[in-house]
Amino acid sequence: GVTRLLLTRIPFFKEIIVSSFSCDSCSWSNTEIQSAGRIQEQGVRYTLAVTSRQDMNREVVKTDCASARIPELDFEIPAFSQKGVLTTIEGIIDRAVAGLEQDQPARRATDQEVARKIDEFIGKLRQLKEVNSSFTFILDDPSGNSFVENPQAPQRDEALVVTHYRRSPQQSALLGLEGEEVDAKPPDAAEDLRDEVLQFNTNCPECNAPAGTNMKLVQIPHFKEVIIMATNCDSCGHRTNEVKSGGAIEPQGTRITLQITDPSDMTRDILKSETCSVEIPELEFELGMGALGGKFTTLEGLLKDIRDLVEKNPFTLGDSSMPSRTGKLQEFIGKLQDVKGKAQAHFIMDDPAGNSYLQNVYAPEEDPELSVQRYERTFEQNEELGLNDMKTEGYEPEAASGR
Repeated sequence: GVTRLLLTRIPFFKEIIVSSFSCDSCSWSNTEIQSAGRIQEQGVRYTLAVTSRQDMNREVVKTDCASARIPELDFEIPAFSQKGVLTTIEGIIDRAVAGLEQDQPARRATDQEVARKIDEFIGKLRQLKEVNSSFTFILDDPSGNSFVENPQAPQRDEALVVTHYRRSPQQSALLGLEGEEVDAKPPDAAEDLRDEVLQFNTNCPECNAPAGTNMKLVQIPHFKEVIIMATNCDSCGHRTNEVKSGGAIEPQGTRITLQITDPSDMTRDILKSETCSVEIPELEFELGMGALGGKFTTLEGLLKDIRDLVEKNPFTLGDSSMPSRTGKLQEFIGKLQDVKGKAQAHFIMDDPAGNSYLQNVYAPEEDPELSVQRYERTFEQNEELGLNDMKTEGYEPEAASGR
């Protein structure tokens, strides 16, 4: 016979190897698929609600280590019981029916009762192909290399739920991977938070591919603890980071003013929370709270982010932009560049929550170029922070009497 190999790529999935064998003497043929990549870091489970005939035509990549289940019939195709295959939902049901019918003549001769029950079950499987009533199809693959087609890709499919999970030691052993050793001594949770980078699984906000988010608790000298989170997607290269305050909202707001007199001021560390606004009076520039999100960077890095925000303004790009407006923005960018180099200016950070920080290079002594003012928040600022309706003391008696 002849075996043909084809390396192909499934859209929104990965590369696979399709092998097809055919024999000219007896006309027997067989197909098989194998993953062209490595075993994934996580297992995958596809849960599809089949409600129409169109769902039966969805393409399915089922590897030999994947199991398929239909809970409504208590039916399961165990792992390693079939070779890998590229087929459809209907093709998987047909393959199961063919496997059950294979030994039926022998069963009818030896055990008619068992043969009758299997015939009844085969009838139920064939009824599924008509989709007279909805059913659930579950494909579970510890290697992470199986796939169920999403006809609405790259949009989300409401009928299809994709779950990524961490393999158990038993599943890793079945795949031939080295099992993880279990530590007899549990680590100290408090030490882990401060000395280790915590990781948890998430999906990329751009392409929805599985990605990892790193989280670290950092102590800023002469300030407080903050939480830094960074996400990096290996599929599309998207990177993002975010900073959250590790403490509560301060009793007073903070207004930090820095007089920029030397290029070395650009290296000062800055923690800008989501509630902090930035102002540069010499440039008549003000950045409202919420813009750029929370950031832990340097003064030069924050000014660079401000420049990128101005340059990528959609109202200043393309044919719809006005020359006068574009010229003003270019003039502003030039002045902003001078601040980073030689021009003197005042850099003001106003945070009603009191969770922003600007490095004092003379700490613990006073910095002559840096001033920090504490002030009482106004009613409007408390309203924006949600503090006017927040009651954390003396609410238990009122709740009890209200019942």
